[in-house]
Amino acid sequence: MSTTGTYLIRDASVLGTEQADIRIENGTITAVGPGLDADGAEVLKAHGLIALPGMVDLHTHLREPGREDAETVETGSRAAALGGFTAVHAMANSMPVADTAGVVEQVLSLGERAGWVDVRPVGAVTVGLAGERLAELGAMADSRARVRVFSDDGKCVSDPVLMRRALEYVKAFDGVVAQHAQEPRLTESAQMNEGEVSAVLGLAGWPAVAEEAIIARDVLLAKHTGSRLHVCHLSTAGSVEIIRWAKAQGISVTAEVTPHHLLLTDELVRSYDPVYKVNPPLRTAADVQAVRRGLADGTIDIVGTDHAPHPSEHKECEWEQAAMGMTGLETALSVVQHTMIDTGLMDWAGFARVTSSTPARIGNVSTQGRPLAAGEPAHVILVNPTARRTVDPHKMASKGRNSPFAGLELPGVVEAVFYAGHPTVLSGRLNTPHPAAAKES
Repeated sequence: MSTTGTYLIRDASVLGTEQADIRIENGTITAVGPGLDADGAEVLKAHGLIALPGMVDLHTHLREPGREDAETVETGSRAAALGGFTAVHAMANSMPVADTAGVVEQVLSLGERAGWVDVRPVGAVTVGLAGERLAELGAMADSRARVRVFSDDGKCVSDPVLMRRALEYVKAFDGVVAQHAQEPRLTESAQMNEGEVSAVLGLAGWPAVAEEAIIARDVLLAKHTGSRLHVCHLSTAGSVEIIRWAKAQGISVTAEVTPHHLLLTDELVRSYDPVYKVNPPLRTAADVQAVRRGLADGTIDIVGTDHAPHPSEHKECEWEQAAMGMTGLETALSVVQHTMIDTGLMDWAGFARVTSSTPARIGNVSTQGRPLAAGEPAHVILVNPTARRTVDPHKMASKGRNSPFAGLELPGVVEAVFYAGHPTVLSGRLNTPHPAAAKES
């Protein structure tokens, strides 16, 4: 997408603190401060809004190529923009799997063509996600996509020798292996969290130790290799403690938590509504409190959506037959505000850290997650923290309707998104036309 236009964001609260104007010209922030001269710019009245760096998602499933019935790069990246993201990392479990330079370059090209956000392909760790031999890690890293994040997400790299080799390989180009922590032998036929609710419902349980055992093994492998490990969608109190211990040892490990694991519990499974079926499963209220505390104190580094859209027929069926996964791009900001900011556990500067600057650093995306300062790329969002909305999946841009937050009233509305200086989202509140109409004409 071309970067055109000059904009002056007037009287925004930068990171939720002091009010300032932000001037954007040709894709770059040229000035930040009070009382800036409009000087030919289109003025956006942002009093009462919070200015933040564009959000960066390290964990998005865009499904294309191969599963365009569930999502496409176009629909998924547009959903990301509406949710306040300016960059997403597209997971490798497409069809074909993104395990070669050709496929990751295809995903990159699709993202560039869509133009809503920066789409960064994630490369598979193993060929076909089969866990038998390493994929073309070096070729993907050297491709035009410059892949730096590798993951078999959806499947665990359960073979410790393969995991060790992958960690050793990516170290050469400062890559990171993002592990889906699930010991497969401990989760055979598992349907939900193992605990009191699973016992009452008679559903096969998914024990916390199945996640924790892989994390414990992998942090030791990361220590042995001196390479970077990232733990996807951490969900248990025990996992938080393992990550806390590993960081105290100086091991190079980072971790993420999803919005749904910050809010929802396994009690919801009593409804047998497959919208609550997810991998890893919803855990207990004690786990929810533990991951919130872990995110607040920095043990957990980032929020990753694990946006996982599915066709309706894969969710509107019997629980045991239903696909695992939830959508999350268009609700992530609201859920994090509700669980972390409105509870006093985090401020907006902390929000920017866990949703923007740190995921950009982990993913080696130097142009994203930057400060709102002169000379920086203009990836900027404006958020109305006092507005509230009722979640309606049928009004979302994503093809997936499997939002676990449907019907909930949540705080926080994204009023504007500037991606490289181009306004991909602008609400009527800012008294300016919506640019998407021109893009789509």
